[in-house]
This record gives sequence, structure tokens and C-alpha cells, in this order.
Amino acid sequence: MREDRRAAERAPHPAVVRHEPLPRPVMGADPRRTPRTPPEGAAEVTRPLGSGRVPDPGEPTTPLGPVADPSSPAGPTGGRPPVPPNGAAVGPGTSSNGTASAGDAPGGGTPVPSTPANGSAASTPSGGAERTGSLVRSSGMIAIASLVSRITGFVRNLALVAVLGFAVVTDSYTVSNTLPNIVYELLLGGVLTSVMIPVLVRAQSEDADGGERFTRRLLTVVGAALLVATLLAMLAAPLLTALYVGSDTSGKANPALATAFAWLLLPQIFFYGIGALLGAVLNSKQVFGPFAWAPVLNNVVMLGVLVVYVLVPGEISVDPVRMGDPKLLVLGIGTTLGIVVQALVLIPFMRSIGFRYRPVWGWDPRLSLAGGMALWIVAYVLVGQAGYIVTTRVATSADAGSVTTYTTAWLLLQVPYGVLGVSLLTALMPRMSRAAAKGDVGQVVTDLSLGARLSTVGLVPIAAVMTAFGPALGTALFSVGAGSGAGAERLGQAVAWSAFGLLPYAVTMLQMRVFYAMTDSRTPTLIQVGMVGVKIPLLLACPLLLPPEQVVLGLAAANGLSFVGGAVLGQWLLRRRLGRARSGEVLACLARVALASAAAAVVAWGITRLVDPALADWPDVARVWTLLVGGTLIALPLAVVAMRVLRVRELDAVFRRFARR
Repeated sequence: MREDRRAAERAPHPAVVRHEPLPRPVMGADPRRTPRTPPEGAAEVTRPLGSGRVPDPGEPTTPLGPVADPSSPAGPTGGRPPVPPNGAAVGPGTSSNGTASAGDAPGGGTPVPSTPANGSAASTPSGGAERTGSLVRSSGMIAIASLVSRITGFVRNLALVAVLGFAVVTDSYTVSNTLPNIVYELLLGGVLTSVMIPVLVRAQSEDADGGERFTRRLLTVVGAALLVATLLAMLAAPLLTALYVGSDTSGKANPALATAFAWLLLPQIFFYGIGALLGAVLNSKQVFGPFAWAPVLNNVVMLGVLVVYVLVPGEISVDPVRMGDPKLLVLGIGTTLGIVVQALVLIPFMRSIGFRYRPVWGWDPRLSLAGGMALWIVAYVLVGQAGYIVTTRVATSADAGSVTTYTTAWLLLQVPYGVLGVSLLTALMPRMSRAAAKGDVGQVVTDLSLGARLSTVGLVPIAAVMTAFGPALGTALFSVGAGSGAGAERLGQAVAWSAFGLLPYAVTMLQMRVFYAMTDSRTPTLIQVGMVGVKIPLLLACPLLLPPEQVVLGLAAANGLSFVGGAVLGQWLLRRRLGRARSGEVLACLARVALASAAAAVVAWGITRLVDPALADWPDVARVWTLLVGGTLIALPLAVVAMRVLRVRELDAVFRRFARR
């Protein structure tokens, strides 16, 4: 009896479940350093860079990059999986160098989950947690900042058109201000940030100091390269402006004036780059707010610059161009000052996460990874510029103000994308990078599908409204000052002709971020080649098929069609790379949302047509504002109701989020 009682005491209690110890992470980090993390989507976390903490720890899985082939001699890997060759677009179950990755079924069959030696199951790459609510929470905070940024940016553009109009000075300034913006949007502000976040996340996971020294070295090396690039660009300013506007002074943009502006505006390259790198560091630490709010200060500075521009006496001389013109200096230096403020405002927030910058020279093997990826990004930029050069050449040879019309229409489309699309990408990129670093292909695919479906729900109804009410939108927003008249209406028509490309653009950017999360920068360049290959023939056909005043409409439509081609190509490449991309559920969501949005837009447009004759005696601006606001207030709620009727389940997380407030 006593022995039975002792045996019962030694037996585990039924309510107690004994777990096997957690397996060690694949990166070789000490499990004792791994903290418990807050729930996904919690408020921003400020962690010192030197804490050595691993964000979002989880069970070890197979890295997406290749591992050593068991049949080949072992090499000195240093305890880390080898880095895959950049940009390899390979089939499912294959590493980028063609060798089977760990966990693949023998003979190249269906991949199976890897199992640690202790028998505990690792995360399954066939599926991942969707976590829609956490993504909505994370992106919601970014969306608020992006909304304020886009609104103030649009007010800035309205003021710019009101002050300068659609004329030679505006086109010359727009082309010159686009030169540093090209580097930011295509190289530093978007793409390079996407490259750096995966590299920074890996450094924070692998290094004992949490990646602090690597971050200092990265800022030192890239900052020096940016400085050299900025000086070279300023020296080459006449060549750059000639490339984009030609050398004919009888054109719609003045090459000499564009060069004068370029000398004042090209220093922005350095500050765009530094700001993008600081933003990447903050985002990798789950601190999204400062980088999202920084452009607001730039817009405020620019509005102040335009006030000073109006108060300064005189005009900008076009023939001859005088570098000392007060208005030219105010506009050029003031625009650059806004970008300087946008970058420097991030420094206090870097200190708040425990980062203290001290120059660290030298090289790190992971910089080679980033450098190899950057080479493909340079190719990406060059390919994109081929399309932009053709666009500006065709636009400057068409009707006056076409460059400004095209650029402003594109910026107008960027407002909904900046609020919704960029917010989703910013929240998704760190978690996709962590899933890729852990080899959790299923989670990467889940985040890709979720991002595409949420983008569809957010952007398609807005695109439908822009298509139906584009001309009214242009007249309502730009019929002020020097921008009044036919130019404002044509700008709205350009928006209507290109709004269909809003969702394909967002999806293409999301697809590229997936490849960057897998440290693959070659495939996005191939997608860019495909898009430009679609775009250039369409651009060249515009002057042949359209009258000069409508060429800009064709350019806008060609731009949208290129994004459609890019989205289709990107999805096909992702399916080859990941094995499945859950395209069916994305297309099903798109079909329901497009049907609901189109029906709502048609109903709203029909109602405004019936009301329009009753407003015939109103001033034009008041009439179009009434039609625009009324049509929007009818179309968007109708679209939401129709989506609920069609059971678009992606709306559920949004409604739950608002229900908690």
C-alpha cells in the first residue's frame, strides 16, 4: 500500500502537461537570451539596439536560402546558412542554387516539415497564421500618419500649381525635382529600405550586441557612398537634365532652367538616403511612427517656402537663365531644406531606441549580401529610368504642361496608395522578413495573400470613384490661381484614365517586397524589365494615335497597363518560387470587390448626372465640388454595403477594429 502511494506521488498530475524543452534557434542564438515578446500588433516597442533580443522568436525552421548538400564536402559556414545567390527564381522545393533545401521530400516531391531531434514538431511551411487583426492595428497607426502626410503633400502640390501654373517654369522645376526623387522612390525610399530591413533583422537576430555595430557600419559605409553619389550627380547635372528634357530650348521645358534647379535640388539625394536608412532601422525595431510622420514636416516647410516665394519680388528669368534670381534660389534651396528637415527629425528617435552613432569603418560579409542585392537594384533603377525618359520626352514634345499634368496625376493616385498600400507594406515587411529568415514559407505566402486582399478591399472602391469622377476631381482641386482652366480638367481626365492601375501597382510593390524579404533582388528587376517592356511601345504609340492635348492621357493609361503586366508576371514568378501563392482566393476577393465597387460607382455617377442640370447656375468650382463630394459619399458606402452582401470576409477585421473604439 505504501509503495502504491509513493508511485502515485511520483506520477504526474493529470492537470499538468509536461513539455519538451524548446529547440535551439537555427541562427545559433542562445535560447536564454530569447525573451517573451508582446502580442503581435501591440503598440510600438522601443528596444535598445544592443539588447541582443530576437524579435518574434519561434521554433526553428528551414531557412529559405540553401543549406549544404549532404553529399558535398562541408564548408566553413561559421554556423550560419549560406546566403542564396541574388534573384534566383526557382521552382518550389528548390534552393536558389538548384540544390534541394532541407526538409524537401526525397526525389523532389512535396516539401515536408522538418522535425527536430527531440521530436517536437517545427512550424509547418504549408500554412501560416493570418493574424488579420494585428496587421490592421499595425497598419492603422501608419495609415493615420500617411493620411496626414498625403493630405499636407497634396496641399503643397495644390499651392505649387496655384503659384507656378502649368507652364515652362513648372515643367523645368518638376523635371529637376524628380531627379533626386527618382533615387528616393526607386532606390532608397522604397527598394533599398526593403533590402535593408531583412539584413537588419538578421543582424539583430544573429549578433550578440543586437546588430548595433553592424548598424553603425552600415550607416558609415552607405553614408559615404551617398555623399560621393550626390557630388557626382551635381557635377553631371547638365547631362542629367539633357537626358530627360533634351537640349532643344524651344521645348515645353527649358534645359538651362532645369539645370539651374538641378544644382540646387540634387543635394536632396544624400538626405533622402540617410532618412531612408534611419527609417529602415526604426522599422526593423517595430517603431513605425517617426518615419511615417517625417514627410509632414517636409510639406510644412515647403508651404512656407511657397509663401516666401510669393512675397519675394520679381520673376524667374527664362531667357537668359540667371542662377542668382531670388525666386529661383528660394524655390530651389527651400525645397532641399524640407528634405533635410525630414531626415534630421529622425535622429532623436534613433536615440530613444538606444542607438548612439559612432563611425565604424570596415566591411561585414552581410554588407556583401546587401551590396550584391544593390547591384540588381541599380539595374532596376536604370530599367525604370528608360521608361521615365521616354515618358518625359513624349510629354515635353506634346502640349505645354504635359509633364506637370502626368506627374501631378500620378501623385494624386499615390494618395490612397500612400495611406493604405504603404501602410500595409510597412507593417508586413518586418514580419515577412522574420518568416523568411526562419524558413516559414507558409507564413510568407499567408502574408502575401493577406496583403493583396486587404489592398484590394481598400483600393478598388477608391479607384472606381476616381474613374467615375476624375474630371470633376481635377477641376475641383486645381481650378485655383494659375492652374485654372482646361489644364485642371485634363489632369482629372488623366487620373480617370489611369486609376485602374492603382491596385496592380500596390500588388506589384507587395510582390517585390516578398522577394526582397527572401534576399532576392534579381527577380524584382526582371519584373521591372517586363513592366517597362509593356510600357515603352505604348508610350511611343501615344503621339501617333492621339492629338497633342490628349497625349498625356495615353501616357497615364500606358503607365497603368504596365502595372497590370507587372502584377501578372510577379504572381507567376512567386508561384514558381514558393510552390503556391494562393492566387485563387485573391482573384475571388478581387472579383467580388470589383463588382461591388463598379456597381456603386455607376449608381453614384448616374445620380450626379441627374442632379447636374439643377446646378447649372452655380459657379463651376462649387458645382464640381458638390458633385464630387456627393458622388463619393454615395459610392463608397454603397460599395461597402455591396461587399458585405457579397460576403467579402476581409472587411470583418476592419469592422472589428472600429467596433473596439
